[in-house]
Amino acid sequence: MKAAPLGWPGIIRLGLVQTALGAIVVLMTSTINRVMVVELALPAIVPGLLVASHYAIQILRPAWGYGADVGGRRTPWIIGGLATLAIGGVGAALGTALTATNPVAGLALAGLAFLLVGVGAGAAGTSVLAMLATRVAPQRRAAAATTVWVMMILGFAVSAPIAGHYLDPFSQQRLIVVTAAVCGIAFCVATLAVIGLETDAPAPVSAHQKPPFRDAFTQVWREPAARQFTIFIFVSMLAYSMQELLVEPFAGVVFSMTPGTTTKLAGLQHGGVLLGMIGVALAATAIGGPRLGSLRMWTVGGCLASSAALIAVAASGYVGLASGLRVSVFALGVANGAFAVAAIGSMMGLAAAGANSREGTRVGLWGAAQAIAFGCGGVFATMLVDIAKLVLGAPLSAYAIVFVGEAGLFILSALLASRIASPQTARATVAMPAHVATAQS
Repeated sequence: MKAAPLGWPGIIRLGLVQTALGAIVVLMTSTINRVMVVELALPAIVPGLLVASHYAIQILRPAWGYGADVGGRRTPWIIGGLATLAIGGVGAALGTALTATNPVAGLALAGLAFLLVGVGAGAAGTSVLAMLATRVAPQRRAAAATTVWVMMILGFAVSAPIAGHYLDPFSQQRLIVVTAAVCGIAFCVATLAVIGLETDAPAPVSAHQKPPFRDAFTQVWREPAARQFTIFIFVSMLAYSMQELLVEPFAGVVFSMTPGTTTKLAGLQHGGVLLGMIGVALAATAIGGPRLGSLRMWTVGGCLASSAALIAVAASGYVGLASGLRVSVFALGVANGAFAVAAIGSMMGLAAAGANSREGTRVGLWGAAQAIAFGCGGVFATMLVDIAKLVLGAPLSAYAIVFVGEAGLFILSALLASRIASPQTARATVAMPAHVATAQS
């Protein structure tokens, strides 16, 4: 029996899962990252490697997407992923606190915890996207994806400032309590939201729709549109992830902001992302529709605006005005949100434009590209900052150079985005014989 399509109540419930994911992950990439660099005086590469490990494990996303393609209930995977994520989040806070007195044991615990965070976020997130791709009507698919993505950003924007409020005055014990509270609340809300969504039996999968994973992955990779979009995702997310791990330490080192203040700064940035996504979703009414030129325009414009905002963030350090930093960080969030929501609209259109029954594998491929980019971005950014500090001897100049480099990556992303194929072109290419499609790519 075929599962009934999800209506807007079901889509909102899946969005709550994304909100929970964002609420936990933002504490890993912002607050704990900052505590290690500033309060524990560890090299920036240490949290960079930890965050990279949680992204590296998500290279398995295509396999999870393939599993979603061949059927089966996804609710247990979502709930199991959420539980793993919550345990990893609490473990990361415990490991960070332990590092203050026992660095070896603390970092070992933190390393294991970040792997759990990656497994949980990847498993739950991939299953949510797979459910959207298979249970949402095609005409509603892009709008649904945009909705759940905005709800994930809402998790960032709400969790960061609330956690920041309760983190001051800072102590390691307070870090553990606040993190545990966020993880517990997020798990309970998301679990209650997802229970009952799969009341129908999963549709049976025919033999031709269930090839070996390697064959399914190869088929998707041979699609020109899928390859083009994969490259764009990697470069743009590389730029995005590099700045994500630097803004809070930059504010702490250059502007002497407290952990609570810099966590609120992260909330301000994610609030800008939320505003940018909602604004573009309302302005570009053709998201997921035939006027992909509009989506391409917003994607390119968002990447270029992100580049300009990063240069402004670097300049704020030389001006020395904390208000200038806040304005620049907020503008960076708005620009990031603009290009992200346009790219999501393109993604959902392209996900259904290739070979049938490969939506999960295709989305998994792009998720893996994002995860690899985020892992590399965190390592590269923190490593470059550490090297620049040694060479220049000035933290401000070190951060500024890396921010400008990231601005250049966003310009490259804009060039790549201008070449993204439309869903109509992707469908026409897939319909061609394989040797013709390969030659045209």
